[in-house]
Amino acid sequence: MNRLIRPVRNAYSSDYKLQATWLLACRAMFAMKDYIWSRTLRAPQIHLGPGSVVRGSKYMSFGKGIFVNGNLWLEAISSYTEQHFTPRIEIGDFVSLSNGVHISSIEHIVIEKNTLIGSGVYISDHNHGTYKGANQSRPDEAPSRRQLNGGPVAIGENVWLGNNCVIVGPVTIGDGAIVGANSVVTKDVPPGTIVAGIPAKVIKRFDPSSNCWERV
Repeated sequence: MNRLIRPVRNAYSSDYKLQATWLLACRAMFAMKDYIWSRTLRAPQIHLGPGSVVRGSKYMSFGKGIFVNGNLWLEAISSYTEQHFTPRIEIGDFVSLSNGVHISSIEHIVIEKNTLIGSGVYISDHNHGTYKGANQSRPDEAPSRRQLNGGPVAIGENVWLGNNCVIVGPVTIGDGAIVGANSVVTKDVPPGTIVAGIPAKVIKRFDPSSNCWERV
């Protein structure tokens, strides 16, 4: 036999049998886990990666084909200390979430279809305490005891949120918008724009006539 020609190995040959068996077992386990999540959350074809936590699922609705890489913290908060809420989280079809995303709601968060969310993104419709207007929170009050307040978050279709973004309502992010990595969104983002910075500001806008993202 020509020494340059190696024999074809079967997936269950003696060298690879243990590894192949392990991989097949892992695939079966992940498929069963996704099936259970799909039935529990009424979310067709959902994939929740390892380390994901979902709390308050009765206040949530899901589209189909949602993909979560892992370590998602998704929570709808109905009560906190002496406060009571009726939260709502809606996630549309084919939304993709990278690792370590945290989404928390006491009011209303909507994420429309085909949105891509980078690693370490934080989305919330509330914060601890009040820091403008009347009855502001005092610094000698423990942050964990301050009342939750804020406003709804609406994220449109085909939005891309870069890694480590922070989005706290009330805020609306329009269809097709892009939020640069490490940005903090404090006001509405128009459709078809790119925003970046702390606080995030519009740096580019899509021009349909030139088919280009033009600097603002």
